[in-house]
Parts: sequence; structure tokens; C-alpha cells
Amino acid sequence: QVQLVQSGGGLVQAGGSLRLSCAASGHYSMGWFRQAPGKEREFVAAISWSDGTYYTDSVKGRFLISRDNAKNTMYLQMNSLKPEDTAVYYCAADRTWIYRNRATGGYGLNYWGKGTLVTVSS
Repeated sequence: QVQLVQSGGGLVQAGGSLRLSCAASGHYSMGWFRQAPGKEREFVAAISWSDGTYYTDSVKGRFLISRDNAKNTMYLQMNSLKPEDTAVYYCAADRTWIYRNRATGGYGLNYWGKGTLVTVSS
């Protein structure tokens, strides 16, 4: 059973930074999704087994996804945060390439963290 343990998140003012972490019980394709109030879950970023990275357009240049393979931990460094980044952020892992599920908000992915709330005040 794959376990994903998330940490980080919280309240920050616009323009500030936060870092999310997601520890996995193995080495998988991993990514971040988010769900804002009243909206569908959406893709944020993904990192492959070979550390290739992909982002949704709205976070490019502001967010950085990375991983520490020795710790099986993925990170999302979020800079220049905006109020529209407010959402519950979920980490996901799978044995398939997560980026393929970006258009469906991660539908079909097998492993999920519990989610962490990020609130950006204006």
C-alpha cells in the first residue's frame, strides 16, 4: 500500500512563499493538484521518474516542483503567491506518468495525499 504524507501549507499574504512536501513509500511518478472552493480539481505540476518537470501555465515561473530521491519526498516551492492560488493542494503518485492525467484533474490516479490548505490573502 502506497502512503503519501503531506506537510506544509497555511496562510500567507499575496506575494509570499510557501513550501509543500509529500513523502512517499517508494519511487513513483508524482505530482500536485489543487482544488479551489467551488471548482474542479486541477493539475498544478508533475515530476517524472527521471526528474523531468511540467507545470500548468498559471504557475510557470512561480512554482518549482522537485524531489529528493533518497528520501522519496517531493516538494512544491510556491513563490509570488496570488489569492487565486488559494486551494486545497493534493499530492499524487502513480506507477504511470501522472502528466497524462492532467486534463482530468488526476482522475484515475491511484495514490493521493490527504490534502493541505493553502490560503493566500490579498
